[in-house]
Amino acid sequence: MRNLILLFSLFTGLTFAQAPYSESQISVSKWIDGSLLIPTSGSNHLAIIIGGSGPTDRDGNQNFLKTNNLKKLAQELALNDIATFRYDKRIVKQIKTNAVDPDIKFDDFVSDAIDVVNYFKTKQNFENIYIIGHSQGSLIGMLAAEQGVNGVISLAGAGQSIDAVVIEQVQNTAPMFTEETKRIFDILRSGNTTTDYPPALGSIFDSSVQEFMMSWMKYDPIIAIKKLDIPILIINGTKDLQVSVTEAETLHKVSEQSELKLIENMNHVLYIIQGDAQENAKSYNDSNKKVSEELIEATVNFIKK
Repeated sequence: MRNLILLFSLFTGLTFAQAPYSESQISVSKWIDGSLLIPTSGSNHLAIIIGGSGPTDRDGNQNFLKTNNLKKLAQELALNDIATFRYDKRIVKQIKTNAVDPDIKFDDFVSDAIDVVNYFKTKQNFENIYIIGHSQGSLIGMLAAEQGVNGVISLAGAGQSIDAVVIEQVQNTAPMFTEETKRIFDILRSGNTTTDYPPALGSIFDSSVQEFMMSWMKYDPIIAIKKLDIPILIINGTKDLQVSVTEAETLHKVSEQSELKLIENMNHVLYIIQGDAQENAKSYNDSNKKVSEELIEATVNFIKK
């Protein structure tokens, strides 16, 4: 009995640390599932995190590209008393359920983001709702923000339409295909598809993606950001291999509502890279690195001010 009393007194003397946040799974619509992180202390602020191009899941990962960068971003914001909701793009669920829609369009991603915004506005659990759009998610987020949110963060978002971005990339990496790239985009812009393109451009203009590309290129980030009369924070890293600082500067120049934050040595997957392009590329499949602390600080300050 004495031993039992001693054991009980030891347990009662312990203090158990409370988890800093809770995580719950939410289905917003037929195609959209995500994770809601709420600080244990509660929060009046919700940040909706929208991922980039391709079959990106809620954590920011794709096949052979695993960084968990969006999950880390969400966790860091939760530690700073900001709730977050991040979700799998609809193509992720379609792949998981073996029900891929060959006619998926960029507009579907926009309508999904709008559904998420309206879901949380209807619930009215948060006084302030913000959107954080990464890469392709930047444009999606700006378009969805027209539903009425408190602010938008463009994170590594392009300042040009996708056709202009691709033409610039081809011009920088394979200039001999620049004119062909322009010609094919002219065809798509007219509302037609084509099989007449060089094999070297097959990854860009494969017949399976042309309809999607056509739906994407009709949106101009410049026009989208000009429509927003809310606070906007534009963030870009100086070591981003996919979206240059110039893109962020372009967005900032046309929006009187925006602030511009350039983070030294941050790359496209939100890591700080001290080395060369090889280290930068390797980081796209490194889940051990931390996302930029300067990014977290800028995001928290913007949302809480």
